[in-house]
Amino acid sequence: MKKQFTADSIEEAAELAVKEFGVEKDRITFTTIDEGKKGILGFGKAQAVVEAEYEPTKTETALEYLAEVLSAMGVDAELVAEEGEEGAVIDIQGDMTGTVIGRRGETLDALQYLASMAANKSDKDYYRISLDSCGYREKRKAILEELAKKIAKTVQRTGRSTTLEPMNPYERRIIHATIGDIEGVTSKSVGEEPYRKVVISSTNPRKFEHKGERGGRHSGGRGRGGYDKGSYDKGYDKGGFERKRDPHSMDLMKTSFEKDYKKPRPEDNLLSGDLYGRLDIDY
Repeated sequence: MKKQFTADSIEEAAELAVKEFGVEKDRITFTTIDEGKKGILGFGKAQAVVEAEYEPTKTETALEYLAEVLSAMGVDAELVAEEGEEGAVIDIQGDMTGTVIGRRGETLDALQYLASMAANKSDKDYYRISLDSCGYREKRKAILEELAKKIAKTVQRTGRSTTLEPMNPYERRIIHATIGDIEGVTSKSVGEEPYRKVVISSTNPRKFEHKGERGGRHSGGRGRGGYDKGSYDKGYDKGGFERKRDPHSMDLMKTSFEKDYKKPRPEDNLLSGDLYGRLDIDY
């Protein structure tokens, strides 16, 4: 950010720059364009001209960008930033947090992505910008942890894997971390962004007996057509792959959050860090 300021003296012009930029004087670089002249009895007087250059931090750039966007949205909010060496968390506080968060956090995620882009557009060194609003992220984390525990119990009981709906990278990481603390189950991510999903599986999957076409129970029997009829009756197709379960039975294992969760956005790849950011490891 560079701008010229004119005043009766160089010192006064510098003070104008400090006032407009809203930062301390030592953060501004000054270049004197014209020292000015005092003149005699008002004649020959010329004002001083100073060029002031100020480079805002990435957090300041994100704050300025967010303030403009929220104003355009008609949202009156206070922005509170907490900075660290690798990133900053900006909390959006106000009475219209519902508008800022959006359905399942989609608006908040979009604002986070755009603020990160604005903050990092002029520098190759990535600085993480994370957004929160009145503790929403922590509440979302609790929901995902509860979901993971519920699915884990079902997988332990049935021995069958369960695939969750597509999630953002940091939300998948919450699921993986929760499952990692539960014995008897494991998790992995499958698919490509933005449809990457978490699969929760049992470490001791059950072996099911299948009823053959002519009666009797055995494992590995084949009915007509080269497939195991008992296996088909119990939920497997002719190729031996698991058929889609009855959606009504699946509803018993899903929370309303899981059933309503929408597909994430590709921009979530930018995020990194413990909870809200770009992941450098494959989850």
